[in-house]
Amino acid sequence: MRARANWPAGVFAGIWLLLILIPVYVMVRASLESRETYSSNGPLGLPREFTLENYVYAFQQGFGLYLLNSAIVAIGTVLIILLVVPPLAFAVVRGESSWVRWVFRIMLFGLAIPAQVVVIPVFYLIDRIGLYDSLLGVIIPSAVFLIPLTTLILSGSMREVGNELYEAMALDGASAFRTFRTLVLPLSRGGLATILVFAALNAWNNYLLPLVLTRSQDIRVATLSLGIFKQEYSLNIPGLMAAIVMTIIPILLVYVFARKSLVRGLMGVGGK
Repeated sequence: MRARANWPAGVFAGIWLLLILIPVYVMVRASLESRETYSSNGPLGLPREFTLENYVYAFQQGFGLYLLNSAIVAIGTVLIILLVVPPLAFAVVRGESSWVRWVFRIMLFGLAIPAQVVVIPVFYLIDRIGLYDSLLGVIIPSAVFLIPLTTLILSGSMREVGNELYEAMALDGASAFRTFRTLVLPLSRGGLATILVFAALNAWNNYLLPLVLTRSQDIRVATLSLGIFKQEYSLNIPGLMAAIVMTIIPILLVYVFARKSLVRGLMGVGGK
């Protein structure tokens, strides 16, 4: 039988897409116009010129360095997550010891503790170990706060691997490490992509930890540097919009390249 079109769902989806695209249009259009043209034409007007002077101005203000610092923080956080979380999730799923399950339950209490509550103790610890005002001092807490939720996500993906596959590996005499490397990791690519995108997004957009744990201008990340476009008596809106566009593009590229695995991870192993 021919499926009937769901017109109400299509209409509401179109409205939702329009509401999302309007701010994006305003942002991109403002970043490609001069301040004079933007002021005279308004935020929702049609574009009248095309210029890259706002992007040049952003780089002249040091925004390229801030983007590099954000990239270092995001990459460092993702690397820690990818090194720690997969074996931890595998131990949670396949571990037979009761203390592993108890440790995992205790770790999940971290989901109920927001970073704002413990940011002062974190500042004290980072300062005491000599990592204050450094990118490493931002990377480590960023990864630690993400470990509980990413472990929960990846362990759910690993539970989708059938027991018969584990039994087949055991019959072949495979060790736990070989099973983890040759069976679990390939079948958990969707979950790995999910935690990769999630960790990169959170680390890239993090504002609180860089604000508290850094001080120097050369350590500043992109989320903290948007205030440089606030001048004495006005706000350089086109320059600010250009900086925001450059802040969005890297994390958008991460999603574009990982979207297929991300969808598979959300649907489950084998697309079920």
